[in-house]
Amino acid sequence: MTHKIRIAISGVGNCASSLIQGIEYYRRNGNPSPDGSLGLMHWDIHGYTPANIEVVAAIDIDKRKVGLPLHKAIFAKPNCTKTIIPDMPGSEVIVQPGPLLDGVSPHMKEYDEDKVFLPSDKKACDVEKLLRDSGAEIFLNYLPVGSQKATEFYAQCCLATGISFINCMPVFIVSDSHWAQQFTQKGIPIVGDDIKAQVGATIVHRTLTKLFDERGVRLDRTYQLNTGGNTDFLNMLNHDRLRSKRISKTEAVQSQLRIPLEQDNIHIGPSDYVAWQKDNKVCFLRMEGRGFGGVSLNLELRLSVEDSPNSGGVAIDAIRCCKVARERKIGGPLYGICAYTMKHPPKQMSDNEARQLVEQFIAGKC
Repeated sequence: MTHKIRIAISGVGNCASSLIQGIEYYRRNGNPSPDGSLGLMHWDIHGYTPANIEVVAAIDIDKRKVGLPLHKAIFAKPNCTKTIIPDMPGSEVIVQPGPLLDGVSPHMKEYDEDKVFLPSDKKACDVEKLLRDSGAEIFLNYLPVGSQKATEFYAQCCLATGISFINCMPVFIVSDSHWAQQFTQKGIPIVGDDIKAQVGATIVHRTLTKLFDERGVRLDRTYQLNTGGNTDFLNMLNHDRLRSKRISKTEAVQSQLRIPLEQDNIHIGPSDYVAWQKDNKVCFLRMEGRGFGGVSLNLELRLSVEDSPNSGGVAIDAIRCCKVARERKIGGPLYGICAYTMKHPPKQMSDNEARQLVEQFIAGKC
């Protein structure tokens, strides 16, 4: 068993910052809660803890991050997530320039430069060479929503280098049969698409939808409205980039119903950008249904979370499961892991079923 899990990251934004700081947090503090790890769904996965994860390569397009050592780049603007570790240890990893492609929406030029991406004028690095030279085993994709061409580019680089692809954003790679087949044929394990939070808008909405369905309450209509002030929400003001995001979040909820709702009766997706919220995400959820005797039942919920740290523990599980799959020579989509960690997996299932499959996978039973 290789002691380290060597990962590469595209997009050194808020999510990457939270993940990297979180790895250092658990490296310093060990298991903070032996009876149920604080902030983690699993402390140990087949001998790997968060401390075994090492970032060996990082790619971004912003001129304020390109060329910086990683421990400084994760705090560079426009990042605005909460600081977990203010005194991060020095990193030898230098953020390399990636290809711009469709990674930046034109409308972001209209906003204060402290809040938007400022593309670097440096020539894009040779990504395949960087991955080979770094010794990376797993590639995490944290590009902005709507980066279809850029995500496909990095997926192709992973195919060419034999590196596993964890797609944390809503461009459909792992859940696309064409891409999935290519990774399967090459024996490369992959996880995606569109990472869930530990306790976020989608997982809460899914859980309540399943509860309605299992308790005999007919869900008639529902909405999920989300606001935030990070670059993710600013980027998503361009609704042309939102199609896959809306599909991902909507299917994640619809999959929990025996009879899906009509399109007009379900609305799920980002709603607006509120600059002063920064990395705080607020979800407004409403569910209208009918219970015994057709009597009305309405539920309203407000959830407030720090958006980026909320996915860190999920990413850590996906990374470690992917590493174990590589050791076991398992290729293609890891169906249980995908359903457990992602909103738009190749196979939708209940969260309880997905968790059972993950536990079986960790135990080596599947």
